[in-house]
Amino acid sequence: MLTLGRPSWRLRWLARVIAAFLIIVLYPLNVEAATPTSEEIVHKWYTLSLALIRHTPTYSPPVASRALAYLGVTAYEAVASGSPKLQSLAGQLQDLKPLPQREAGRLYDEVIVLDAALAFMMHDLFSNTGPSGQQAIRHLEDELKNSTSSPDASPETVALSEAYGKAIAAHLAAWSHEDGGATVENMGFPWAYDLKSGPEHWVPTNPLSRQQQVPLLPNWGNNRGFAMPAGASCALPPPYPYSEDPASAFYKDALETFQIGKALTPEQKAIAFFWTDDAMASPTPAGHWVSILIQIAEHDHLSLEKQVDALARLGIAMADAFIGCWHEKYRYDLVRPITYIRHIFAADWSPFLLTPPFPEYPSGHSTQSGAAATVLAGLFGTPYPFSDTTRERDGAVPRSFSGFIEAAKEAGISRLYGGIHFRAAIERGFEQGQCIGAYSLALKTWR
Repeated sequence: MLTLGRPSWRLRWLARVIAAFLIIVLYPLNVEAATPTSEEIVHKWYTLSLALIRHTPTYSPPVASRALAYLGVTAYEAVASGSPKLQSLAGQLQDLKPLPQREAGRLYDEVIVLDAALAFMMHDLFSNTGPSGQQAIRHLEDELKNSTSSPDASPETVALSEAYGKAIAAHLAAWSHEDGGATVENMGFPWAYDLKSGPEHWVPTNPLSRQQQVPLLPNWGNNRGFAMPAGASCALPPPYPYSEDPASAFYKDALETFQIGKALTPEQKAIAFFWTDDAMASPTPAGHWVSILIQIAEHDHLSLEKQVDALARLGIAMADAFIGCWHEKYRYDLVRPITYIRHIFAADWSPFLLTPPFPEYPSGHSTQSGAAATVLAGLFGTPYPFSDTTRERDGAVPRSFSGFIEAAKEAGISRLYGGIHFRAAIERGFEQGQCIGAYSLALKTWR
């Protein structure tokens, strides 16, 4: 089995990802395609968004979660504006004012409204992606714009619908620009950062990377949330007190990570690999859960309203989860297992996965997976068996689950197998995610 995190492996994987991106996304368009449904419009734009998350260097997991939340709200509001079943999220999400209204007595084409809104938001969210990414957005925009124009729709209806979709997205884009996360400089690494002193605090874990001598996005926890009032809304108790005493809880937690890492089974390695979700090599953890939802929507033939409701709630929950998680990470600034284990147990120890460049407590995978599972279980029930093929293109065998909580717990424990978290960070992160996900579930969407 290949070892994750080694440069040669990562370069080969990245090359394969980019090649797949160019083949799948930038393949010459079929200009004679049939008029797509609204469900197909959602699927096409989301598929491209997940590819662009892999393709855009600034799209670390917190940044990706933010984009998917705004994309979900855009799809939802575009559909809700013309649906008697759904109501707007304005007044429910933080600082979101009422959206532009339709002109009374005018005829709108719902497919065009939805497509125009998503195209506008994709341009805004991925304005800093590379030339091939920009080309992919323009290609899909042109393809869908040509194919969504029904021969029965008058030029006036087409123009009105397109303008209205853009107005919805422009309103939401302007709202997004004020959340604290719209601008990401230097890949998210601050130009200056003072490390805290003391063995309990985070220190750089990758000596080969100059960029990672400071932690990623230290102020992300101060961003404006969506359904969650503030980053501290689901605060956690402190981690176990730092200790090198073999009788202490901290030492025992670290010893478990060390011992498991020395004797990983093939199944544990497969789980760690399946949920890796690294930036620039995957759609990130948030994209992984969106991929799961899209697979379910297609398999179960969910109605358009149910799809956009679920996508909006899921995106909101995960974006809030990264804000809440990052708030606690930098509040406690806990040392990573690799640092402690090399100091106490074995100087030459290396984890199965590459340690991310930010503090340990709580686990981001656990927090956002707990939030995602809370939302999806609330919407679809428990048990809800499904299979996940998200990582199949990267060589991972699809995995099946009895429900969303089981999948979320596996995503969390994968970080213990990967050697990058202590168990306490995983278990408490999941609890934090459940708290955060409840805010999204409480939103009023159905009339």
